[in-house]
Amino acid sequence: MQNRNYPAKRDPGTRDKYFDIIMALFVAVLLISNIASTKILTFWKFTFDGGTLLFPLSYIFGDILTEVYGYRKSRRVIWVGFFCAGLMSLVLMLVTALPAAKDWPFQESFQNILGLTPRIVLASLIAYFAGEFSNSYLLAKLKVKTKGKFLWFRTISSTLLGEGIDTVLFVFIAFWGILPMTLLIPILVSNYIFKCGVEILFTPVTYKAVKFLKEKEEEDYYDYDTNFNPFSS
Repeated sequence: MQNRNYPAKRDPGTRDKYFDIIMALFVAVLLISNIASTKILTFWKFTFDGGTLLFPLSYIFGDILTEVYGYRKSRRVIWVGFFCAGLMSLVLMLVTALPAAKDWPFQESFQNILGLTPRIVLASLIAYFAGEFSNSYLLAKLKVKTKGKFLWFRTISSTLLGEGIDTVLFVFIAFWGILPMTLLIPILVSNYIFKCGVEILFTPVTYKAVKFLKEKEEEDYYDYDTNFNPFSS
């Protein structure tokens, strides 16, 4: 059963008008974050990879997509992001492996920054897949349980779960045995605190974006009978 707070009959010209824009922003944030993650930086008392500065926005976009359009459409966006991230990684690995032109002196620098190893790619894709689907699943379930109330509680709770799974999987798959535990744990803790902190700080923005989209799209989807299998069409 599909439950909307808005009429089922809508102007076809305005239906899902903003969906593709949000999906494009979601994928852009994901890809930029993956590239920026190649640098480990410090800020105040935190140590984290550069992608952490932008990556939390992907969860905010994910929350907005699930809240307005439902889990099924959010699942589609997550898969688009997954394949785009995989394609980017494969292309960068291929370009790194191909011989550089004789007069191009930056092969070593390129390899050090963008020469992604299979282990990093695997860690990124597994963490992304598990984290994003966990976030979307919990948010959709909580929306039904709370009857659409307490958006702040639902977005923060789903982010705490999704970001936690994402951070733990990525850090340990990518860096276990490579970085010392004295650096591994601070990266994990800093990443998690920073990502969740951004989500909490952006809660007023999330509220405004959700309100705007629900009114403009005349859509407020409740996942009562949704198939939550990530591999379902």
